[in-house]
Amino acid sequence: MLGAALRRWAVAAAARSGPRGLLHPAAAPSPAAAIQSARCYSHGSHETDEEFDARWVTYFNKPDIDAWELRKGMNTLVGYDLVPEPKIIDAALRACRRLNDFASAVRILEVVKDKAGPHKEIYPYVIQELRPTLNELGISTPEELGLDKV
Repeated sequence: MLGAALRRWAVAAAARSGPRGLLHPAAAPSPAAAIQSARCYSHGSHETDEEFDARWVTYFNKPDIDAWELRKGMNTLVGYDLVPEPKIIDAALRACRRLNDFASAVRILEVVKDKAGPHKEIYPYVIQELRPTLNELGISTPEELGLDKV
């Protein structure tokens, strides 16, 4: 559909720019020229799932991360169309502990539950994977705090 629209536009533009008449017909550009220009945007490199996870774990494991960077990172991560892997959440929770920011830790768990959406099996799995970290850091889940009933 986009290719057809580009071809129509290119033909119309060529017809407007050249002299008109039977002696000087406007030459129509090839359809390949219009399509080629529309596809130049897709040549970037793509990150694998493992590289994505490693990038975020490294981000949250920075020893000098501050509260603003933690919130900025979580905000960016939540903007993606995915539920973060437990190892990313683990790194974020450890960053919260280094910053002594209990409220952000609980908020991260709330966001994970929200991101899981209608897939009710995801959040319990994430909590199961994070249980040793939650116990080690002394972080309660929103359900343990009664925040799910508010």
